Amino acid sequence: MKRLISLTISLLILAVIYWKIDFPRLVQVFQNCDRLWMVVSLGMVVPLVAITSWRLQQLAPASSGLDFPEANRLILASSVLNMVLPSKMGDIAKAYFMRDRGHLSGSLALSLVVFEKACDLLSLLLWCVFGLLLYPAKDALFWAMTTGVTGGLIVGLLLLSSPRFARVCFGLASRFAPKKIKIKLDKLRFSWGEMHDYFWGDRRRLVTVTLTSIFLWFCHLLQIWFFILALNAWTPFLTNLALSPLAILAGLMPLTFAGVGTRDAALILFYQPYFGEATGAALGLLCTARYLLPAIAGLPFLERYLSTLRTQNR
Repeated sequence: MKRLISLTISLLILAVIYWKIDFPRLVQVFQNCDRLWMVVSLGMVVPLVAITSWRLQQLAPASSGLDFPEANRLILASSVLNMVLPSKMGDIAKAYFMRDRGHLSGSLALSLVVFEKACDLLSLLLWCVFGLLLYPAKDALFWAMTTGVTGGLIVGLLLLSSPRFARVCFGLASRFAPKKIKIKLDKLRFSWGEMHDYFWGDRRRLVTVTLTSIFLWFCHLLQIWFFILALNAWTPFLTNLALSPLAILAGLMPLTFAGVGTRDAALILFYQPYFGEATGAALGLLCTARYLLPAIAGLPFLERYLSTLRTQNR
């Protein structure tokens, strides 16, 4: 029922978007696109998945036996689940797959994935803060977003670097959370502590994963800028560093199906000073393709992992 509601919300938002814009103009935007840039921008999905897979391999201890091909299959399989689960929670499924494939214990696998998601979010916030600080036309809304994103980045860094701060935050959240969420928070608090001990115990791994995450998200935002060039539009690259993360964050809200709708509306709104609504809607479709292409490639691997789980649970 929750997925049906989120799908309905996505369809309603898209219906409003396409009702307001000139749909033939949207078709014309794609017809007049720069085909070379379109191939280059969509083709970036391949190295982005490869870098993400390599990072996952670096996250795991050497004793886990997690090689690059297996890490790549895990990334692609989780991409399928990210299309149907809110806030990219399909990434959490990698922990269960790694546990059941015998690579890691359940708690360490969850700790690894939690750290991976934390690095992704903080890297995205870092580039967003960098872009927002350099964004030339900040009004009250953008100053509020700059303050909010900067605050989120600071809190996230404190959660990763300070076990005491993390315990206080989890304690406060657990105190006011409903019973079902409280149980999940308690599990996450345990995994968070194990994650901190594991990663801060190896500073070399920590630096490698951190720098890789920052570079990875730079490439993600570069791909979106390439999409804009492919649509024969223009936005300064530093401006894109501010605007595209905001749209991605809007898509992470657990309101719509895989962020479809909220991300599209955010792209149209934020990029309005630089190109029209039809181009913004086209950019939204291309950003959805960023998630759809790995999901399509991951369908055979997801079936393999799910078959293994069903066999083990009989």
